[in-house]
Amino acid sequence: MDDYYIIKSPGEGEYTDRKSRFIGHAMPISGEQEAIVIIDQVKRKYWDARHNCYAYITGDNGEITRCSDDGEPSGTAGRPILDCLNNADLRNALIIVTRYFGGTLLGTGGLVRAYTQAANAALNAAQIRHMQKGSLISIRGDYNSAEKIRRYLEQSDIIIRDTTYTEEVETVIAVTDRMIDSVLDSVTQVSSGRAMIQVLENGYYDM
Repeated sequence: MDDYYIIKSPGEGEYTDRKSRFIGHAMPISGEQEAIVIIDQVKRKYWDARHNCYAYITGDNGEITRCSDDGEPSGTAGRPILDCLNNADLRNALIIVTRYFGGTLLGTGGLVRAYTQAANAALNAAQIRHMQKGSLISIRGDYNSAEKIRRYLEQSDIIIRDTTYTEEVETVIAVTDRMIDSVLDSVTQVSSGRAMIQVLENGYYDM
């Protein structure tokens, strides 16, 4: 796995078909236990709804997946919602779609379409972030070198995570694995070899 996406902030969207109202909620989760708690909270909030169907993906490598039709015909709600999460390459994410029945049966195809539309509407309203495999890098140098390094980073669209000013300047950045060699070479060049570079950790970062 080279990269994936996360929900940075929740989103809510709706879809209506023949007076049935489908309310989608997309939100981040830290693990399966939090997903269970949130699902229970949503069910209590929408206690008068006919169905509260859901799906979530969590685990270090997205290995935990669950979905529920919550009384809808098998495969018409939970699986389409889970497909939306998978199609978006999301991890540690939960989507719940609440349905208020409008009095008309939608049929299998209609239900799959409605739950898919509501789930995607929620995702479209959420703030999504791209997580890429890379390293967190510390760059230390004098004030003159730090200014040159800062200009290079800004021109290269590399996000500065943190800057500390003491007797010297420490700049912390995150760089993808495929960019790290060229970035470190460039930092060395613009600082005339005076910058001290240290890899702090490896992982997945919002870049």
